[in-house]
Order: sequence, then structure tokens, then C-alpha cells
Amino acid sequence: MRPHPSAFLESDTPVTDAPPPYDVVVFDCDSTLSDLEGIDHLATALGPDEAAAIAALTDEAMDGGKSLQEVYGLRLERIRPDRAALEALGTKYVAELLPSAREVVDALGFLGKEVHVVSGGLFPGVLRLGAELGLTPERIHAVGLALDEHGAYAGFDEASPLAREGGKIEVVAALRAGRATALVGDGATDLEAAPELARFVAFGGVKRRDAVFERARIQATDRDLVQLLPLLCTGPELDRIDAEPRFAGLL
Repeated sequence: MRPHPSAFLESDTPVTDAPPPYDVVVFDCDSTLSDLEGIDHLATALGPDEAAAIAALTDEAMDGGKSLQEVYGLRLERIRPDRAALEALGTKYVAELLPSAREVVDALGFLGKEVHVVSGGLFPGVLRLGAELGLTPERIHAVGLALDEHGAYAGFDEASPLAREGGKIEVVAALRAGRATALVGDGATDLEAAPELARFVAFGGVKRRDAVFERARIQATDRDLVQLLPLLCTGPELDRIDAEPRFAGLL
């Protein structure tokens, strides 16, 4: 049986840290690249009371109070998002991108970093966000959904590791393939991947989750994602970005 997220948060397992350079940079999506919790946004269609109840479940999972699989299917069964809702979700993700998200991903790619989005969010919406950031579908890792012939909700990929706690560490381990990897994320499920990382950056620009910040050695609290570049790049790499005309004024 996999440990409950809080078991990692409360354990003595050290969150180690190694400085850049990194070959692979991984971002969470919800409340990290975008000022949105996607499933919570979908729940707003159900009315304020139901939306608040679903948001509370999300917070419990991201803060480490509940395991992700305790709430994942429950939330989706209550929301039952259809094709139109998923398309609207992708549009909303893009509209709520945090400042400098596009530029930061572009700059990391310019340096030759392999950039991925690893999210417990729903694949159609996260894919739309990734496309806006110039990432190919192969760089987007999220939870797939099934729709019937009428576009109605027909379930989610229950085998996806990203729909349960401990899943991000598996996905990150496969992406890392022995290379120096950094991850930026806000939740307990992001922190769980720390043993596979050279650096974990706790992001609090949207939601500061105290249990995650207490364990993280590297923290970022500003909404503008440009703050991440000095945490993810060496001095010479920052100089290369600064000298590139398309990034003029970024740093």
C-alpha cells in the first residue's frame, strides 16, 4: 500500500537540493502555471455550495490531508464534465496563465532544457495550456477522460498514476532517466516527487500551502514566474537569456 501524502510530509525523509544546471524542468499546472484549479473551476457550474465542497476536497488533497485517489473520482462523478466544458476549461487555463509563463518556458527551451507539464488535471484542458506554451503533446502528462458519442462524460483513466498519490514520482522518474531534473509545484503531490529531483521548488504565488513550504528547501512566492529563472538556471545561462534579443527586459 502506498503511503498517504501526509506520511511523506511528516516523515524525516530529507528533501535534498542540488544547484543548477538541470537537463529537465517539470511544471505542475494548476495553481502553478495557471491561476486556476481546473476541477474546481468545472465545479462552479454546479452552484456555489457544491463548488465550495469540491474545492475543499481539492485543498485537502493538495495540503496532504487526504490521498488524491480518495477525492479524484468522487469529484469527477459529481461534476461529469462534457466536451464543451473541457474545451472551455482549456480556454480558461490559457486566460489565467500567470505572468511570464510563456517567456519562462520559451527561455528554458532556448537553453536546451526539456520542459514538461506533469499534472493531476484533466488532459484536454492541460493540453490546451501546453500548446499555448509551445509544448508538444508528448511533453504534457495529465489524466485522460472518456466521452461517449454525444460528448458526455463516460469516466476517467483510473489507471493513470496522476490520479493517485505517489503517481508524480513515477512519471517524473520515467522522464528524468538519470538526468538532473527540477520540478516547480504547489501541492503535496508535487513534493512527493522530491526523491527523484535535483531541486524541488515550492510555488506559492497562487496558493501557499504551509505543509509543503515547511518541507521545501527552495521556495517561490511571487506570481510572476520570471522569479523562477534564477532558481532554475546557472549564472552563465541567465547571461545567455539576457543577451538574446527576444528576451530583452525579461530579467
